[in-house]
Formats: sequence, C-alpha cells, structure tokens
Amino acid sequence: MFDLLIKNGRIVDGTGQTWFRAGVAVSGDAVQIIRGDTSAVEAAQVIDAGGSVVCPGFIDMHSHSDLMLLNNPKHHAKIRQGVTTEALGMDGLSYAPTSPANLEHLLTYLAAVNGKPPPDVRWGSVKEFLDLLDNRVACNVVYFVPHASIRVEAMGWEDRLPTEPELVRMQELARQGMRDGAFGFSTGLTYPPGAYSDTNELAAVAQVVSELGGFYVTHARYSLGDRLLDPFKEAIEIGRRSGAPVHLSHYHSPVDGMGQRMIDLVDEARDSGVDVTFDQYPYAAASTVVHSLLPYWVHAGGPEVLLQRIQDRRVREEIGESVNPMWGLSLDYYIFSHIGSAKNKEWEGRSLVDLAQAKGKKMVDAICDLLIEENLDAAFVARTGNPDNIRTIVRHPAHMVGSDGLLTGDMPNPRSYGTFPYVLGQFVREEGLLRLEEAVRKMTAIPAQRLGLSDRGVLRDGMKADIVVFDPDKVQAKSTFEQPKQYPEGIDYVLVNGKLVVDKGEHTGALPGRALRSQ
Repeated sequence: MFDLLIKNGRIVDGTGQTWFRAGVAVSGDAVQIIRGDTSAVEAAQVIDAGGSVVCPGFIDMHSHSDLMLLNNPKHHAKIRQGVTTEALGMDGLSYAPTSPANLEHLLTYLAAVNGKPPPDVRWGSVKEFLDLLDNRVACNVVYFVPHASIRVEAMGWEDRLPTEPELVRMQELARQGMRDGAFGFSTGLTYPPGAYSDTNELAAVAQVVSELGGFYVTHARYSLGDRLLDPFKEAIEIGRRSGAPVHLSHYHSPVDGMGQRMIDLVDEARDSGVDVTFDQYPYAAASTVVHSLLPYWVHAGGPEVLLQRIQDRRVREEIGESVNPMWGLSLDYYIFSHIGSAKNKEWEGRSLVDLAQAKGKKMVDAICDLLIEENLDAAFVARTGNPDNIRTIVRHPAHMVGSDGLLTGDMPNPRSYGTFPYVLGQFVREEGLLRLEEAVRKMTAIPAQRLGLSDRGVLRDGMKADIVVFDPDKVQAKSTFEQPKQYPEGIDYVLVNGKLVVDKGEHTGALPGRALRSQ
C-alpha cells in the first residue's frame, strides 16, 4: 500500500516534454509513476487531481529566507507558491561560517534583508547553521558560502584587497563550507564588504569551490565600467579563470533595449566554453536595504563604525548627492518596504522623497537619521524595472526562476509572495510567453541540474516526492505592490519529502523540509 496516490492529473514531469496522464504514488519520501488504470491501487490517502497539473516542487534559485525560516518555519509565503526547495546565502549576504563577534555584526548589518534569529539561537559553521533548519522547516534549503562572512572572518570590514594569508584564509573557509554541504560561493559586489574585492580575489575563492563541485553565483558589480554589460563580463571572466560554473543572480537591467544584449552576452560566453546560467524574477521592481544607498567608503570598518560616521556633519556633506541611484532614476520610485521599529513604521509604503519632504531635510540627512534611529534596519522596493527586458530574458534556455524575495516588513516586493504563480498565470496562460511545460522546467529540472540534485526536479520513479498540484486555468498571483502579502490562488497541494504541507490550499503545519547537502 502506498502512503498517497494522486490520480487523474496531467503530469508535467519537469523535463520540458509534453504532459501525459498518469497517477503519482508516494511511498515514504519517494515517487512512483503509475500509468493506466489506478482504480485498484491501494493508498492510505487519495487526491483526485481532477485534471489539474501535477509537477515537481519548485526550486527558488534566489531567496533571502535565511533567518525568517528560524522564526517562521511554516514559511507560508513560499510554500503556498509551490516552492519546495530554496537557495540561501544569496548575494554574498549571509552568516556562516562566522565567529560569534562577527555574527553579531552581520546580524545588525543585514537585519533588513533577513530579519533576526530568535535571541537564543546562534551558530558558527555552515554545518551548525544547516542543522538548525534540517527537519524543522516547511521546505528544503540549499546553502551557498557567502562572500561577506568569509571576508569579514579573514580580514574584517576593511576597504582594501586581502593579503596573501588573508586570501588563503578565505579559501580555507570556503572549502570548509563546501565540505559542510554548501553548493557554491555567492557574492554581492554592490554591497560592502564584497564591493571592496577585485576579480583576482573572487576567482581565487571560486576556484577552490569549483574543485569540490560547487559553482559561483553572483549579484554582479553594477558600478563597473559601462554599468550595463561590464558587470556581467567580470562574472564570466571569474568563471573563465577559476573553472567554476557561473550563475548570474536576478539577471536584469532597467535600461531600454538591454534584454537582447544581455542574452547575446550569455550565448557568447556559453559558445566560448564558459558554463553560464541565470535566474530572474518576473516583477519589474528591485528591493534592498536603505544603507546600500551610501557610498562604499562610508561602510568601511563595519556597521558600528558606519553608524558613528554618518552622525558627522562633514561626512554627510561629503556624501552629498551620491545617495541618488545609478541610471538617473528618482528616489520617488523608492518605496519603504520595511522599517524595524514601531516609531517609523508609518513610512512603509511611502517613498524616500516623502520622508525627506515631510521632515524638511536634505535627502542625505533623512536617510542617515533614519538609519541611526533604526540601527540600519530599513529596506525599500524600487519601482525601476523594465518589463520588456524581463520578457526578453525569461525565454532563454539558461534561465531559471528566482524570487529574490525579502520577507521583512509589511510592504515587501510582491515577488516575495507571487513569483512562481505569476510566471504560470501571467507569462504562460495570459501572455503565452512560455509553454507550460517549459515554465515548469525552469522552476524544477533546470535548477536541480544546476545544483546537482539528482533526486529532485523531475517526476519519475524513485525521485524524492516534492510535488505541486495546481489548476492551470486558475493559478495566479494575488500579490500586488499595494497589497503584497497575499497568497496565490490555484495551488491546491504541495508535498515536501512525501509529506503534505499544503492540503486543499491550506497549510497543514507539517515541517518536513531538509537541509540538502552537496557533499
């Protein structure tokens, strides 16, 4: 007898091939495909899919749930989208490996990205961090060694290149992180301390990760060269020098006409022998921390020094107008998504310009005063994306889906709650940009292949039972910029490791997620 049988469904198996009719039986945490009549199949529980799509669980290739999972292990925002595995440690901004003192600094610096852990929960190594999540959360996780943590551990928050011993220390930390189960090395090169690095440093770390089967995933250095293609050319060069496969995070540009040029760059790199892939979210808006608007030199020395520095009037004068973003976009489009304290919570959903005008302050003063009051715990959504570029890039065969979802605050980017159903409802059903089978492949088999997960991402006999059942005629994101914390419609069942986590659209409370390990 099977534990569960899903019958009368249309199987979209993740490979990109056309759907077929079959039953999906679950025994323990494994799948068996049953073709033909299933009426005599015995199972403890039967789900009649009624013509809905049955497919592998979705893999979110770019998330920021690192600490939110510790506080909210049911993880409604993602599991209700059908996400059964998500990648942590993204943009080089996470917390292991680390020492106790450096962990506290990172927790302050990144509070607006990932929130904060429970007061009594701390860790040091990648293994210790993954152990906190293993069999304690709703979905599976994979982890990447973050550049910030190993750089701070090796050389502090200094604005310089590493010495040879410091670089060797970074390599040792990355190597140990891989041996603890990480899948690669991640960087965020517009965020200090990662912004203080050069190509040689990154290639050296990526090389040791590659030797252990990992890959290089990067939020590129957007300030480099032409600020259009040059940032991504550096990432490709790191792959060329290190031998590491390259994965470009949230691959996008707000500049008109850049979509095709970005696709051409990927094709040229792949044609030359560099293994390049990328992820992208479907909403035309970015999201990040407010202190990212400050120049890199202001961050040198770490969060405590930063907070002291921006109290100085002379420092603020030197910062001046440099708080305005690149590409000439106005801060009117930068909307507060999260502010940590109740004192300033009223500004969530309003722009940075609104704050400065209401306070009667220069922008630099409004930003610095807020960061001091909030101990850096503030984030925004930037309504600056380019829908046409998104639609050009999403069709490329090296594309996969990543939400880049920040779960802090009451006004997050709607991608945090809507990315996967948006692709299925808007891009597939409404616009016909992608075949349904191809869209599912971008969420399942392609990321599983990139990660080297040989037992997930495809529905076939013996694979792990990470499964989503959704109605292709009804699935849609309900999350909007005005009301972002809305769960999607049309996703009726989600299984993780054979356990029902979403049953008839409702969370069961089950926490069967595992910390998947590369080694």
